[in-house]
Amino acid sequence: MNFETLSLTFAGEVATLTIVSRKGSMGPLFWAEMVRALAQLATARVLIVRGQELFSAGLDVRASAAGIEAALGNVELFRAQVAPMHAAFEGLAALPIPVIAAVHGWCIGAGLELISACDVRLCSADARFSLPEVRLGIAADLGGLQRLPGIVGQGWARQMALTGEAIDAGAAQRIGLVTEVLPTPEALFERANALALHMSGLPPKALEGTKRVMNDALPHFDSLMQAVDWNARHMTAEAMMNLLRKS
Repeated sequence: MNFETLSLTFAGEVATLTIVSRKGSMGPLFWAEMVRALAQLATARVLIVRGQELFSAGLDVRASAAGIEAALGNVELFRAQVAPMHAAFEGLAALPIPVIAAVHGWCIGAGLELISACDVRLCSADARFSLPEVRLGIAADLGGLQRLPGIVGQGWARQMALTGEAIDAGAAQRIGLVTEVLPTPEALFERANALALHMSGLPPKALEGTKRVMNDALPHFDSLMQAVDWNARHMTAEAMMNLLRKS
């Protein structure tokens, strides 16, 4: 399937979704194409999300302005404008496979909200992150305010969201937004590919169950039982034999 704002490639069971629009901007076509791209991942066991010239400058305001302006003051119309954006990011978060964000250059606004919907976030040393919506007179509404506190804690999530100030790669690693900082974009993409290849060799149902339990974040006992029930339904005799061989 051909896209204008995205490129979807496969290397075995590892899929890579590259944002190829100018400066990784996200306009109406991007949201529709992302939903279509996510539907093409049936054979993938891991997904990498990355940019091209940079990760993402966020919402394409010029392409989105007319629809948003027409919806101002009307809650239902405004929700309808945002619904395709939610479909893209919520669809990404709901994937049963691990999703790795590989960030180089700027990751702004909707770009930051996108990576907050991923499971693992890596970046290169040139990466910069910001959630500048308050400076534009709006509240971030694509999942960042909901997901970032669970990633970086309430303190840093609130500082980023309420000031709109950017942080660099080192700060992103210190606060837990990313787990690794690589020296160059090339090293970043190599590491992301190696990590994805490793994950693709792990039992897919184990990965899916682990991700589901962590995403659902049920109360403690309910979460324990969710994991137990998943194993009861999906653990195989082969997996049991592997455990025995390693004991």
